[in-house]
Amino acid sequence: MAASGSKFAVFASIAANLGIALLKFVASFFTGSSAMLSEGIHSVVDTTNGLLLLLGMKRGRIGPDAHHAFGRAKETYFWSFVVAIFLFALGGGVALYEGIIRLLHGHAAPEDSGAATNLIWNYGVLAGATIFEGISLWIAWKEFRKQHPKGFKSALVASKDTVNLAVIIENMAALAGLFIAFAGVTLSHLFDNPVYDAWASILIGVVMSYVAYFMASETRELLIGESVTQEDLERLDAILESYPEIEVFGNIRTMHLGPDTVVVAMEANFRDDLTVPEVEHLIAEIKERIRALDPKYKFIYIEANSIRNPDFN
Repeated sequence: MAASGSKFAVFASIAANLGIALLKFVASFFTGSSAMLSEGIHSVVDTTNGLLLLLGMKRGRIGPDAHHAFGRAKETYFWSFVVAIFLFALGGGVALYEGIIRLLHGHAAPEDSGAATNLIWNYGVLAGATIFEGISLWIAWKEFRKQHPKGFKSALVASKDTVNLAVIIENMAALAGLFIAFAGVTLSHLFDNPVYDAWASILIGVVMSYVAYFMASETRELLIGESVTQEDLERLDAILESYPEIEVFGNIRTMHLGPDTVVVAMEANFRDDLTVPEVEHLIAEIKERIRALDPKYKFIYIEANSIRNPDFN
């Protein structure tokens, strides 16, 4: 995923969530809906998360220096992990708390707001929020599909672009939350019982907590040092296998430092009849072919004539 594409998706998400949050809080104030309040909190968290993702993208573009030889690309993953924590603590946690409190202590709408007025506020905001969230999700989805045209579920798990992944997951969770809020508001009105609204808030909190767990799990693997996909490894093998000058190779080790930054190291035994200049030329050529394969391979290290365990890959 190109950084510019992810940034566009993040900006679209921030703009949508900021406007939606204001509408939801206004509706919650006039109707007293706990589900709507939870949805407002959800949108504020999503807006804050968008700003944190932008910060991570900016910091992640800082190049190598004396203290960070490979640059700061992993900052993208760090701030994505912070986003997951925010989503769990300030999103899911607050929504669960609000719903449980309303469930235990009851809920009453403001006396000066009639049922019809409440429904107009709630349904109007929910409809508008659904449109904006849908547009934001479509933009993020479009950018994601440029990189992963097939197999959405597997691509979602395999994706190393935690920024666009966060936008897509958050928007999907937001749409799910809107439908839950709609159900809670409708059932509370039909049965004249605010308990449904409280349960809707709790369910929204559960959805947000699960999304936060999923995001944290995916980002954790990348922070630890996740390798490229098996398909990428097979492409690297194909390049090395195309050289008859290489007798055996192995110990190919890769690690994502960021969505578009990968370090790769390998060992190769070259034929003994090759001169040092010939080996140097071959190594330089292999590096160029790997970079041409995908520009994400920023750091490539090939250790010659030192293979110990060629089966490790």
